[in-house]
Amino acid sequence: MNQIKSMAAYFKDKVVVVTGGTDGIGKALVDALLLQGAKVATCGRNHDKLYLLQSNHPSAYLHTMVADVSNESDCRRFIDMTLRMFGGIDIIINNAGISMRALFKEASVDVMRKVMDINFMGTVYCTKFAVDSIIARKGTIVGISSIAGYRGLPGRSAYSASKFALQGWLEAIKTELIEDGVHVMWICPGFTTSNIRRAALNKDAEVNGESTMDEGKMMTAEECASHILDAIAKKKRTIVMTGTGKQTVFLNKFFPKFADKMVHRFYFKKGELIK
Repeated sequence: MNQIKSMAAYFKDKVVVVTGGTDGIGKALVDALLLQGAKVATCGRNHDKLYLLQSNHPSAYLHTMVADVSNESDCRRFIDMTLRMFGGIDIIINNAGISMRALFKEASVDVMRKVMDINFMGTVYCTKFAVDSIIARKGTIVGISSIAGYRGLPGRSAYSASKFALQGWLEAIKTELIEDGVHVMWICPGFTTSNIRRAALNKDAEVNGESTMDEGKMMTAEECASHILDAIAKKKRTIVMTGTGKQTVFLNKFFPKFADKMVHRFYFKKGELIK
């Protein structure tokens, strides 16, 4: 209870941008932030989902806009409108992302390009247009990464590349912005109940639409959002959420050959890539 109260006090009246706020972790973040008194701006590609989100929070400080984060002009308009609506930005949570499930030898180059454009360049665009305001307010830049940012995952090569790029970029600008008083951090959830697996691209860069993973055993998006907001309020450098994730990062750092075998065993069943 005290943790919830302290988070509410931290986020009250702050302007928070959450990209990809219509599903999964993004939506859970938007819901939680509004309950804690924040002014929230979010974007997504689906107008109906944005309309429903707005309808669920009719009296809240919520700004929504249809935008594709892989489009630089869309990102500029989204951030510019947020600045006009709320006068500034304190925190940006770069949550929008897409995954993929295909072996590299079978996947089209379009898969690689689309995943990088959304997961990496989308973060770069939105942060670039918001950074002057965040510097002025000595705010926070957050990237939602993944264990795939520490350990390349088979069948998710483009996704892994995008998260490695994201973490390297965030670490670089974190160092650049120290004297400006800006906090930069990245957060690595484990498997979480969300739409990201069903929306993952197949080898032809088309939405796969299904997943064989059991979401009943995964962390809920709401629990994940709570951990993220707690980490932001405490200005953590980075967090890896699950025990399995922490174990994977440790093994990959100190016992990489063993990690290769363990990751292969997890992702391949009877010689077939799990999806």
